Amino acid sequence: MTRIIAVTNQKGGVGKTTTAINLAAALAREGLRVLLIDLDPQTNATVGSGIDRNQLRHTVYQVLLGESKVVEAVIASDSGFDVLPAEPGLAGAQAELTQGDESDNHRLRQALATVQHYDLMFIDCPPALNVLTLNALVAAQSVLIPVQCEYYALEGLSGLDDTIRRLQASINPGLTIEGLIRTMFDARNSLTNEVSAQLRHYYPNLVYETVIPRNVRLAEAPSFGKSVIDYDPQCQGALAYRQLATEMLQNIHPTQNDVDGSAASGSENES
Repeated sequence: MTRIIAVTNQKGGVGKTTTAINLAAALAREGLRVLLIDLDPQTNATVGSGIDRNQLRHTVYQVLLGESKVVEAVIASDSGFDVLPAEPGLAGAQAELTQGDESDNHRLRQALATVQHYDLMFIDCPPALNVLTLNALVAAQSVLIPVQCEYYALEGLSGLDDTIRRLQASINPGLTIEGLIRTMFDARNSLTNEVSAQLRHYYPNLVYETVIPRNVRLAEAPSFGKSVIDYDPQCQGALAYRQLATEMLQNIHPTQNDVDGSAASGSENES
């Protein structure tokens, strides 16, 4: 059965798209069939996967409007995963899909139900709670939350947590939090360590052991249309995302030796 994971945080600039692209690439290297869905009008996941957004005939925009099927819009990336790309015009969907019809929040779920041959789908969400993000949260089984360990991190998480609880009580009762990923991590920074400790205190079983460090190669890779795993496979950022992919697989498919499959087990490496 395909697992659909929404990668989201209502706060921008936390490494959301970077996480979506590089986890897709890392898991594809593990042999999984992965689809990355770009649901952000900024199209960063599309461009960062090496796709020319100006040459697209079909995108997620047409899929949401029922004018195209998912299989007609999907493009294979050079990193081994497929992409359902976005276009800047996707911003117009926010107006077209906010006419008061509750079914508009189910459009992505209905479209993805026709696609069964992937092991995992990652949905890269816009950094705001709008009709596009709601479509992602209705379609997904779980939510993956990148978190930068800074002053307002917990405040932003509180708002997202409330949104998830409301959706659990109404539209998507099976929605869960897949996990929290600490991104742009700098262990030399006292505030980083303080916020990291708070995250582990308030979300003890949800914070991944793997941390994503601040890394120049991570910032450079999107400008070349590549995942960091293809751009510089031995850099700290690439190694961290491959380690995170391994940890995620252990949580999704725990072995018989795992006691509880939670992300909070084992020793932490924040170096």
